Amino acid sequence: MNQTDVLARADRLRDQRTPFVLATVVRARRPTSAKAGDRAIVLADGSIEGFVGGVCAETTVRAQGLALLGSGESTLLRITPTDGAVETAMTDEDGLVVVANPCLSGGTLDIFLEPVLPAALLHVHGDAPIATALAGLARAAGYEVATDGEVADDAAGVVVAAHGRDEERVLVAALSAGVPYVALVASPKRGRAVVADLPVPAGQRARVKTPAGLDLGARTPMEVAVTILAELVAARAGRLPALTTVPSDGGLLLPTVAPSVAIDPICHMEVPAVPSSLHTEYEGQTYYFCAPGCKKRFEADPGRYLGAARGVTA
Repeated sequence: MNQTDVLARADRLRDQRTPFVLATVVRARRPTSAKAGDRAIVLADGSIEGFVGGVCAETTVRAQGLALLGSGESTLLRITPTDGAVETAMTDEDGLVVVANPCLSGGTLDIFLEPVLPAALLHVHGDAPIATALAGLARAAGYEVATDGEVADDAAGVVVAAHGRDEERVLVAALSAGVPYVALVASPKRGRAVVADLPVPAGQRARVKTPAGLDLGARTPMEVAVTILAELVAARAGRLPALTTVPSDGGLLLPTVAPSVAIDPICHMEVPAVPSSLHTEYEGQTYYFCAPGCKKRFEADPGRYLGAARGVTA
């Protein structure tokens, strides 16, 4: 996959609302197999498309990329041969992560890692003044807004403001999809009646917030829209415990925690414990490796290296 292919693939992933990390080599100090301008994409399952170096560099890019998908922050990654003095001098700089790679061929790579995350998606059902105000306000706040069609599985929230039109179908679809924030614009009495009749388990019905929005004394449609958006923001930040009973990731298909890390029993590098990393099974335990050479050495004589690592660490 050349650089043009990588960028075309990145565009398709954006259109599909698929999160990824774009890795770009910005500096290569020889000898390295990568050169400035090489690019790759790191996906949430740990798979890498493109080229930013050999298998050892790729292992480090995979580990750092997966961590950044959780934080959403960009960073400059420096992969350098093992040298404690260099590592200590550089790790204090903001925006720079230095990894001493014991199996690097002798050069140093600087790779810019940029998480590309889809905007949070809000589905607003209805054409009432509150729905119109909320859609405009959410777009201004950086949300992607859908006002028709089916409820997407990765929606951050669904707000129904339709004055009784097709409310049940949309609410059931949102609950069935596991949407983190589901709200109904209605009076307390009517809202309770609508929710009570939903053909879903009681635990699911309890997830519907009605009346929608924080109780801030809002009166106009725009003011009510502000309270609903504020409530959505709070729910995504985990500030509304009653609305976070269903495990969620804020409406994005991202890992909620960083993947477990394993220690390569041969070279002692940290390796993401994901299926896309090199691994082997021995006596019911999974061991992960940075490169085929380490995996081959382990498989030739596992007992020799078992004292160095016992698989996945916390």
